[in-house]
Amino acid sequence: MNAKNGLSWIRVRALVRKEINDYRRNRFIAVTMAILPVVFMVSPMITLFKLPADAPASKLDASVGLSALYLMLVPAFVPAVVASYSVVGEREQGTLEPVLTTPIRAGEFLIGKALAALLPAVVISYTMYGVFLGVVGGFAHENVVHDIFEAPRILAQLLFTPLIAGWSIWAGIAISTRTGDVRVAQQLSTLASLPPLAITTLVGFDVIKPTVTVAVGLGLGLLVIDILAWRVVSALFRRERLLTGAKAA
Repeated sequence: MNAKNGLSWIRVRALVRKEINDYRRNRFIAVTMAILPVVFMVSPMITLFKLPADAPASKLDASVGLSALYLMLVPAFVPAVVASYSVVGEREQGTLEPVLTTPIRAGEFLIGKALAALLPAVVISYTMYGVFLGVVGGFAHENVVHDIFEAPRILAQLLFTPLIAGWSIWAGIAISTRTGDVRVAQQLSTLASLPPLAITTLVGFDVIKPTVTVAVGLGLGLLVIDILAWRVVSALFRRERLLTGAKAA
């Protein structure tokens, strides 16, 4: 128990385990986690492999930027789909009310839901990125390998992945608590996950030159945005409203 803020990490861990087990049983979420990341990884690899050894610098930079954007779609879209289901999905199944009537606090509920979406998304994203680097490093042309393996690009990918996922999760949870239909929540959450990708797009296409300082600075900016999003979602969370409307039409 954390006496300072009253959070019980035992309850948080229990909720995380419950959520992950629910994801395994949900066919749509399981397919999304399994197939969508592979699609976003394979597409940029095909683009890079098609580049000739003497490709002009402008075309090379564009292809590398596009590959970075595709890979960032994984931590943006996967947790958005998962988080959008987190409340409205349980509401439709009638399992939300039993959870909210337990001693779990609002903060524990939100953190548990967020971690359950964040952990698999980050693991999948890093795994796909590692496979991408391994395949490109082993089979792509030397000039492509040189650009892909620039230290600032790798650092930016590693830093931005959990931070973009964090934004998508808080946006998805906020939408999930306000809608009564899973499909609507998923569509809105996917749209809400797009704004932070503007930053990674500017870095990927060298509009903002990727350096270690830029990567760390933009990462801190995304972290501040995530913290503000968490505070907003926490302030708007109304346990009573969810209980009285637990079974939406």
